[in-house]
Amino acid sequence: MIVELDRVTVAYRTVTVLEEVSLKVFRGSFLAVIGPNGAGKTTLLKVILGLVRPVEGTVRVFGRDPRHLGAERRAIGYVPQTAAVDRHFPLRVADVVMMGRYGRIGLVRRPSAADREAARRAMERTGVTHLANSPLGRLSGGQRQRVLLARALACEPELLILDEPAAGVDVPATESLYELLRDLHKDGLTTLLVSHDVGVVAAFVDGVVCLNRRLVAHGRPEEVLGSEELAQMYGCAAVFFHHGRAPHMVVARDECWS
Repeated sequence: MIVELDRVTVAYRTVTVLEEVSLKVFRGSFLAVIGPNGAGKTTLLKVILGLVRPVEGTVRVFGRDPRHLGAERRAIGYVPQTAAVDRHFPLRVADVVMMGRYGRIGLVRRPSAADREAARRAMERTGVTHLANSPLGRLSGGQRQRVLLARALACEPELLILDEPAAGVDVPATESLYELLRDLHKDGLTTLLVSHDVGVVAAFVDGVVCLNRRLVAHGRPEEVLGSEELAQMYGCAAVFFHHGRAPHMVVARDECWS
């Protein structure tokens, strides 16, 4: 088990964002956290990363409090939303990817041959080698996200965490990105992501965590994504069905929360 949350509650001042959430992430799993806006999905990732401290409950990552992981923090690769990245920052793609090695290099050392090789492999794995000398700000949304993924892979992680990896990315690039994540999972990389793309992620992941402040359901996509669970999450009648390759979710708008 890589991640374990036991009855975790998080509050910002007087507002409870997560309430008694218990979750286990086992080595080799590929999980998607889904839920409506304001459900606490990003907060859940921040708790696992040690950026937010629960007011109640315990968190363990690699068996330790994530705020005190020390050198083991290098075993976590993190991909933020592209909206959180300053696209005008004057860095080449190769420089951004090398940032993924900083936890191993340290603040005053120069990258070694091993560091450069790890960055090269990460760019090759994500298909951005040809962009190595391109400024980050000139890339498309899909290309930037692959560069951020390459940065996360450069640290050679055991756990990959992604926050809305397909936000601002077109449909073809989204499917291509999820196919890459599925291939990384097949290679043994434990992956946890947050997504609004309920139907799309269900076609790729092997587990779904339904979150709406509390953990509503957790299991395989075909077991979890039924109308009852979605109704609890989205506050409306919801139906999940397959049509061709891509699953879809349909909700009755007149029954949803206002």
